[in-house]
Amino acid sequence: MTYCLGIRTKHGLVMASDSRTNAGIDQVDVCCKMQNFVVPGERMFTLLSSGSLSLTQSIITRLDQEFRSGEGLVRVANFYEAARCVGRLVREVAELDRPYMERDHVAFAVNFLLGGQIRVEEPQLYMVYAQGNPLRCTRSSPFLQIGESKYGRPILDRGVRYDETTLEEGVKYALLSLDSTMRSNVAVGPPIDLLVYANDEFAVHRYRRLDRPDAELATIRSSWERELRRAIQSLPEIGFAADPDDERLGITRRRGGGPADQA
Repeated sequence: MTYCLGIRTKHGLVMASDSRTNAGIDQVDVCCKMQNFVVPGERMFTLLSSGSLSLTQSIITRLDQEFRSGEGLVRVANFYEAARCVGRLVREVAELDRPYMERDHVAFAVNFLLGGQIRVEEPQLYMVYAQGNPLRCTRSSPFLQIGESKYGRPILDRGVRYDETTLEEGVKYALLSLDSTMRSNVAVGPPIDLLVYANDEFAVHRYRRLDRPDAELATIRSSWERELRRAIQSLPEIGFAADPDDERLGITRRRGGGPADQA
């Protein structure tokens, strides 16, 4: 299982991913799910992947081969074309592998997040589905997730705002979202790969790999848990009626206090 997310604000992007891969409870490994492609001063892409490791590796290998030869992401004119470039390679690998996988009842399962910037545009964030089609992150929905997303979504829904969230705050939201997922699903685990991209950098300047013993991650985790408990204690109490309406609540009472009939 995997969990990756991207947050887009007016200041730039925060991209984060876990590193746990597993093929059953007795085969758990660590694999980086973040790849960066940079033409300094011109364009920068961060790609996060989820799904079958063999498939994502094939797609990333092809993407890397094109990039090194001056094709693919090097030549696309805008970020939509970049997302379509990734989608094209998803389809090419699907043509090779899907028939054989489905013959053995194995689903063709891959998803990607592509974030970054090309000089002609502001930073962008896209999701690319297993069918190769892209979905763009918008200002009203300023984050995207792939993999095991349900545990880490509530804090993003409540907190992240395109116009208001700073990159520093985005880092905290991303780490708490990942930490919440790791607490609820053992198939998602460290190290966490974390990248912060500010507008018009066109380079990788802020990148961290945080393993489980990381002191800063531990401090954020413990502080969040402590403040969450404190917030619960400060919330107003919920009142209850002294004599609830039995019929409305579906309560059945035996009135009279006499002994029940014996069979």
